Amino acid sequence: MDKIKMNKIVEMDGDEMTRIIWQTIKDELLSPFVELNTEYYDLGLPHRDETNDQVSIDAGEAIKKYHVGVKCATITPNAQRVEEYHLKEMWKSPNGTIRAILDGTVFRTPILVSGVKPAVRSWEQPITIARHAYGDVYKATEFRLTKPGKAELLFTAEDGEVKRATIYDFECGGVLQGMYNKDTSIESFARSCFNFAIETKQDLWFSTKDTISKQYDQTFKLIFEDIFNREYKAKFDALGITYFYTLIDDAVARVIRSKGGYIWACKNYDGDVMSDMVSTAFGSLAMMTSVLVSPDGNFEYEAAHGTVTRHYYRYLQGETTSTNPIATIFAWTGALKKRGELDGNAALVRFAETLEDASLAVIESGKMTKDLALMWQGDVKPETLTTDDFIAAIRKELEARI
Repeated sequence: MDKIKMNKIVEMDGDEMTRIIWQTIKDELLSPFVELNTEYYDLGLPHRDETNDQVSIDAGEAIKKYHVGVKCATITPNAQRVEEYHLKEMWKSPNGTIRAILDGTVFRTPILVSGVKPAVRSWEQPITIARHAYGDVYKATEFRLTKPGKAELLFTAEDGEVKRATIYDFECGGVLQGMYNKDTSIESFARSCFNFAIETKQDLWFSTKDTISKQYDQTFKLIFEDIFNREYKAKFDALGITYFYTLIDDAVARVIRSKGGYIWACKNYDGDVMSDMVSTAFGSLAMMTSVLVSPDGNFEYEAAHGTVTRHYYRYLQGETTSTNPIATIFAWTGALKKRGELDGNAALVRFAETLEDASLAVIESGKMTKDLALMWQGDVKPETLTTDDFIAAIRKELEARI
């Protein structure tokens, strides 16, 4: 058959085992069927080091140009990685760099498959975590204090006005942290969440701890409330969906008792933690979609998990691995679907949906990677496949469906 043509998307390659899987997915599941049209950026750690991380910035700007990107998992280096890769410095996470450029919100949703039951028995539908991707503890300034002294919070306005408050008079050593956020980013977070809820026709929950953080968290709450009432309430009412705010401890209790099927918006750190909790309770990070959405219509799709370092070291020793590629496959299908939707390319959308269906059908037939086999509760006996054999099984199913 003729390959499906498409407009350009931004492709961002990554590191370690996911980089190997990335190429296999392209070779086996995409290129035989689609005339892939990508602007390629190598975000592998060696190339980031060579370019002084300029490649991460260039990739983010390219997404603003083409509006759709797909990203492989990448290493965020620590001290051990600096030594291992002989890096010039401890480069920042490319995810953080791209999120800052796009001013987006990360939405993570479990991929459900029969045979893998959620650990929370009441959950019947996916729970999407909307994570604010700017500021807070990730951009904090910290001090380790080793002597007594007074810690102060100081703000000097452009017009010369000064605000000062004592944080604590230290009588001994301790730690000190200052973090921030800004109204424009919180507004973008709110609009991304409301737009995503409308697009997916799901209720939206938002939670912070404004009873304790009476300025910081309350600002989030009030900005969400104001934007919703002015811009989105009528649209939500027309669709029959709801928005409500609650404290995060109450939200946790509600989530555990719920049946799922909604979006849970969280501040940056809360979203980091809760997305891992939700994904693990539904199955694993390898069965989770992740998309960064900006309020001005840019989309970046990626796997929610890391680079699978342990499997990569085994791969380098010549061993076969059984690494789950589903999240990476769904990163590609998400990007292809969005490209097709934006361009009115129905054939590309159909292909991406067919590849997703074929991938899940292979699992439900009993063929899967080791991580899924260990938690399998389906009627058929699981057959554990290597990564390559699993992708080959998906290609066979895909060809049959096409």
